[in-house]
Amino acid sequence: MFRTIDKLDVKGKRVLVRSDLNVPAKDGKVTDTTRIDRSAATLTELAAKGAKVIVLTHFGRPKGREDKYSQKLLVEPLSKAVGKPVAWADDCIGPEAETLIAAMKDGDIALLENVRFHPDEEQNGFDFAKTLAGLGDVYVNDAFSTAHRAHASTEGLARLLPAAAGRLMQAELEALGKALEHPEKPVAAIVGGAKVSTKLDLLGNLVARVDYLIIGGGMANTFLFAQGKSVGRSLCEKEMADTAREILEKAKAAKCHIVLPTDAVVAAEFAENAPSRVVSVDAVPDDMMILDAGPASAEAVIDRLGGCKTLVWNGPFGAFEIKPFDAATNAVAQWAAERTRQGRLLTVAGGGDTVSALAKAGVEDKFSYVSTAGGAFLEWLEGKELPGVAALHVKPESGGCMCAGH
Repeated sequence: MFRTIDKLDVKGKRVLVRSDLNVPAKDGKVTDTTRIDRSAATLTELAAKGAKVIVLTHFGRPKGREDKYSQKLLVEPLSKAVGKPVAWADDCIGPEAETLIAAMKDGDIALLENVRFHPDEEQNGFDFAKTLAGLGDVYVNDAFSTAHRAHASTEGLARLLPAAAGRLMQAELEALGKALEHPEKPVAAIVGGAKVSTKLDLLGNLVARVDYLIIGGGMANTFLFAQGKSVGRSLCEKEMADTAREILEKAKAAKCHIVLPTDAVVAAEFAENAPSRVVSVDAVPDDMMILDAGPASAEAVIDRLGGCKTLVWNGPFGAFEIKPFDAATNAVAQWAAERTRQGRLLTVAGGGDTVSALAKAGVEDKFSYVSTAGGAFLEWLEGKELPGVAALHVKPESGGCMCAGH
């Protein structure tokens, strides 16, 4: 269980909101405002309820105070997203932050400077967290994407002030809960990406939770190799063959059906519109590399998903960045989006490449939920407890507004 802001009494109170506004920027300008726009709902709701809203966030990976990581460039896009001026303080603690907050009126929104300018942030230093806590009366964590890190502003603060999940955090936790904690069955998971070695925990957790585990990308090559198939010059972790076989055995014991490609799109070079052809996975030429699942494989995946109620997706089927090796990812993504529109499939996807692949397929906004969280999304799928989420847990007898969570 975790608290939400539904019944939080915030009128006249200083509410510290941990957002994730770590957005792409170039030449001092934000190039993608997605995270800022998604964060606006919580900030505007709290302001409308009469809170003094104080935004904490990080930007980049500074080593101490570095001007190039100043968050001042976020003030303009954040003001636009919340529809009102956002005040700015040149530090997140100390006299400037204190003076700014003291001058705030109910309904005002302020942004403080990069919390990572202070080394104690990432070390979850108690004194730093206590100083931050002194600036507020209530703490709201709306940054699921940083919840896998036990930092002062993501975990420490929740121990020191009355704490709740913001709307973005709540939406993420509820979507992931529906997908894996209490899903409507049958459940399928698509896991792609380059390497088995980076997703061992994920695969191990999913075989015990899903009915179908569909493996794509370079990972599939390792599984095909483990089954004795030649994969030519394809990306393949041959040293992981025993591990792949162990995962296949675990899946069998858990009655989880693993779905691998039966055909593949191969080419001699990894390049846009490189000459390619479709071959059986039993007949991959030695001088070729697998760059996408073939059309029959995509159809087989769609056929399997036709009987499913829930789909969790992390990783593309092929080298989706370049044509024609985006075909399998696009075909399955577009089918899943249409099934979602019909109300017949709950679709939850996440991870950097996955978000990019779905956007390229034109369906990023057509899934039930697409997480931009990256590492936190992966750790959740791996079954790990996230410190930033754990700190928001409450026991039923403690009262307050409850909502089912991880």
